Amino acid sequence: MFTSTGSNGLYKAPLSKSLLLVPSAISILLTLLFQHYQKFFAYNLQAIKEDFQIWRLVCGRTICLDLKDTFCSSLLIYNFRIFERRYGSRKFSSFLLGAWMLSALFDLLLVEIAQYIFGITINSLPSGFLGPVFALFVPFYSSIPRVQVAQVLGHFSITNKTLVYILGLQLLTSGSYIWILALSGLVSGICYNSSILKVHRILCVPSWVAKIFSWTLEPIFSSAEPMNEVRVGMGATVDIQRQQRMELLDRQIMMSQVAQMRRQRQQQGGMINWNRLFPPLRHRHNANYQDHRPSEQDTPPPTEVSEEQVARLMEMGFSRGDALEALRASNNDLNVATNFLLQH
Repeated sequence: MFTSTGSNGLYKAPLSKSLLLVPSAISILLTLLFQHYQKFFAYNLQAIKEDFQIWRLVCGRTICLDLKDTFCSSLLIYNFRIFERRYGSRKFSSFLLGAWMLSALFDLLLVEIAQYIFGITINSLPSGFLGPVFALFVPFYSSIPRVQVAQVLGHFSITNKTLVYILGLQLLTSGSYIWILALSGLVSGICYNSSILKVHRILCVPSWVAKIFSWTLEPIFSSAEPMNEVRVGMGATVDIQRQQRMELLDRQIMMSQVAQMRRQRQQQGGMINWNRLFPPLRHRHNANYQDHRPSEQDTPPPTEVSEEQVARLMEMGFSRGDALEALRASNNDLNVATNFLLQH
């Protein structure tokens, strides 16, 4: 939605879709129709610590009672769905589970520290699935590359990640004690993402549980593949429409070719020949697209690749060979290379 890190929609992201629909629907119903049931979803720390009402911990840290928090967290979850596509639903759910449990522990710890140092007694915190949402900012910051989109006043750069950070800041300032949830979420995300004390091996979803949910819930929350059509805004000229149709055709050819090459690589081993996948992109700026078959003599020399961009792609988990070939084939366009590697 905000970042250019994947296709639109919730394709191959059933867990993200369920987190968008179910908590949001419950939150809206509690706000509009069932206000007298909101007390059961309040994040009441006093009841949790003194009366050991663990169910309050589960309900209070899952359902938002503030519609502004519901809206912001839903937008963030939609944006972070790229991690479910990249890692798979089981690993993504393991991260959310680990971040949820660690952030719950850090919530209680930070409340005690605030009371001991500042003398502030905090009996309740904002409710909702906020700890794991803030925890997802850690892999978002470390693994998604910054790509400049625009520049304001010649000095301030607008990147593909700027609006996500602004949305997180809006969520951070929506309540008085929400900074505790944000801090505990960020710390839990750092602990899980950096594999401190092997937390990712302890707090994970077992394979048999993942299979049960894949058989039962995934068919319900699965989404169809986005339709391959380009929506053109009002006032678009025929040339723009033709250009967009050609770009769509290039993308379809490239995806079909990479699928075939990946199957061959799995059978024979070796690296994908990326140079065979991007010929339409290299000649996109030609005046005519008819009979577009470049000869070997017209093939441009290999493009010099920035090591910084290679390092960014390798940090995301791709091999150096694939990163080099993708950057060469996309003429050092980090955004195009990242999109293609993440989607395939």
